[in-house]
Amino acid sequence: MSSSKRSFSDSRKRVHGKPHGKPHAKPKFRGNQKRKHGSASFDPSHLVKKATPAAAKPAYVPEHSFSELPIDKRLKENISSKGYVHPTPIQDQAIPHILKGKDVVGVANTGTGKTAAFLIPLINKAVNDRSTRVLIVTPTRELANQINDEMKFFSRGLKLFSALCVGGLSIKPQIDRLKREPQFVIGAPGRLKDLGNRRSVRFGDFSAIVLDEVDRMLDMGFIQDVKHIIDNLPAKRLSLFFSATTSAKVRTVMQEFIRDPVFITVESEQASKNVDQDIVKTRGKQKVDVLHDLLISDGFEKVLVFGRTKFGIEKLSTQLTERGFSVASIHGNKSQSQRQAALKKFRSNQVQALLATDVASRGLDIDNVTHVINFDLPETYDDYIHRIGRTGRADKTGTALTFVS
Repeated sequence: MSSSKRSFSDSRKRVHGKPHGKPHAKPKFRGNQKRKHGSASFDPSHLVKKATPAAAKPAYVPEHSFSELPIDKRLKENISSKGYVHPTPIQDQAIPHILKGKDVVGVANTGTGKTAAFLIPLINKAVNDRSTRVLIVTPTRELANQINDEMKFFSRGLKLFSALCVGGLSIKPQIDRLKREPQFVIGAPGRLKDLGNRRSVRFGDFSAIVLDEVDRMLDMGFIQDVKHIIDNLPAKRLSLFFSATTSAKVRTVMQEFIRDPVFITVESEQASKNVDQDIVKTRGKQKVDVLHDLLISDGFEKVLVFGRTKFGIEKLSTQLTERGFSVASIHGNKSQSQRQAALKKFRSNQVQALLATDVASRGLDIDNVTHVINFDLPETYDDYIHRIGRTGRADKTGTALTFVS
């Protein structure tokens, strides 16, 4: 069996930390025939894995503290007010190089603190040089909005401004915002390319560029949009490149985008050591009934439920609401404002469960998710890893449950 036909069942040794088959092989569902949503030919018992105790992994000892960094005092105060004292590994290793004006390639997953790793030094650069223009390109609306919120927080009182440029929202207010020439422009490739074609964004004006979650951008089919942006960037610039993986496609974009960078790799797990992974056998019961029983159980306080289709997620949302549960949902048919409202409710614990398609499996940093439930099986093993990575964060233990018949 070739690696391209590898099923979830072939991922057994990889889940337990031992690569199986060819290096970097990505386990996928088996078979060429059409699959019914939520069905696959694999033995999901191999996804059962207990979280590794935190003590099993030595704690990272940072070489720097935020208070010692050579950055603006007001920026330090904003960092401190967020509760940050010691940087994460990616922050500790990347920030000093970026402050020195060096290009950086960071290989790190979502949830490792990479947003602050590039925002803090770039904000400091913009404070010291008001002509600085920063372009941040990211794959999804949700991640772009999250970065924009972080930028606003870290830059409080510094008189720096940003423009959020994403689809799903009216383009005219974004054009009006860009006319004010904000120091930071944050957006998704498709909308940025559209704004570039309208001459509302001039890519040649930016002195610092961040490509964030490049692997995800390529997975989503943005490679031509990304290449278009790269082709129109100025030759002299600060270039920062972040990706969770370094596939052949990612390396091709990297070579076109960046020259002689500092490489920083933060150790990442195929599946979080902080996540208890288990299966839930439905045994002929309706999956919504099984989910109902879980949601009324002790400990299911903040639950992220993943489904395969927009229709399925919306149907499940209606069913759970009719049963008296407080839920919200996000998927491709929701407007940007609806998606942000749902995320806000989930983050602030106004709803018990957030129902989502895989649009939410990357780029979202949500605190204290107690459980991830795979109501429908994901398409690939990578999707599974990204889904369950929404729990078990910040040294807390989470639980991932996968429904099987």
